[in-house]
Amino acid sequence: MARKLTELQRIPTSGARAVEAFAVDGRELLAIPQLALDAPGTPAGMNGGDSNTDLLILQKQQGGYTPFATLPAPGGEDAEFFVIGTRKFLAVACIRTGHGPYEYSTESFVYEWKDGRFELFQAIPTFAAKQWKYWSIGDRHFLGLAQGVALPQFKERNPSSVIFEWDGEQFVEFQLIPSQWAYNWHPFELDGQYYVAHADHVTESILYRWDGSRYLPHQSLLENSGRAFAHFTADGETYLVVAGLAEPPSVLRWAGGQFVAASKLEGLGAREVRVVEQDGRIYLIRVNFILGTPADPETALTSQVYAWHDGEFLTIAEFPTTGGTDVEVLNGAFEFVVSNALSADVRFATETVVYALSDGED
Repeated sequence: MARKLTELQRIPTSGARAVEAFAVDGRELLAIPQLALDAPGTPAGMNGGDSNTDLLILQKQQGGYTPFATLPAPGGEDAEFFVIGTRKFLAVACIRTGHGPYEYSTESFVYEWKDGRFELFQAIPTFAAKQWKYWSIGDRHFLGLAQGVALPQFKERNPSSVIFEWDGEQFVEFQLIPSQWAYNWHPFELDGQYYVAHADHVTESILYRWDGSRYLPHQSLLENSGRAFAHFTADGETYLVVAGLAEPPSVLRWAGGQFVAASKLEGLGAREVRVVEQDGRIYLIRVNFILGTPADPETALTSQVYAWHDGEFLTIAEFPTTGGTDVEVLNGAFEFVVSNALSADVRFATETVVYALSDGED
């Protein structure tokens, strides 16, 4: 079942933490938040560097992605594009400012597209922000903020994650979601019910259920080290992939109103997973971050593309990542973009890579 994986483009980035592809006014754009720049004369380290970074926005041209714009986004962790009515927004999560010591109490930004450019719409106080995720229920619009870092010096001011709601004019706090070191959200609908999964590094990753007025805990998904989720339906069954840095990713099956264990994928270090459905086939792209510890990380890893076959995922292609953080699937052919946050020698300057997957062995 092997497939051919072709590298299409390398984009110079520094501490790239996410990739977000979107279209606006006929432009195909790619947003890449960057955590840090390498500080001259300082030792290598994944938690160091200079946080004075910009969000990169690139435009797809005939020869690949080229620079289009930059936006202020110090300590950039995530970018989320979404549309409410006719208005187009880009939310950027900023984890910190400074170049050591770092300040995690900062602001994250929501930009709005106007007259061919993004303009600042709302600055929201955040603490160690990791991810924004937009979703809607009926005519209600939500923006989830995953945030926090559970270190001893921040014990007294480490906040919960927050779900914001659009009130017609701006985003306002709607509900707090208990967390300590949150990473991710994954909203989906199942059997006419709305759910959102919330990933946390040091405490449980939990699936929440919408009761018509707020989100209630429904099921624990992972004890700790939670990073990301993906769901899909195959042969009439619904599955949820749960990825954690310190555990092999689990494939859970929906049964009797709960997710139950179905299978596991081999290996540790998973940071992101993304389902792709094409030509009647189901694929899963897995991006691996690091092995070891932040103080001594192994960043040069192998990440995978799987295909669903006879009730399980089988590896069909592999690709190198160095501190891999995110994957975004592009429209049209099976092309995807992978962000790398660290080089093999644990520096921030590295590259984000565009791939194409096709039939035939590599």
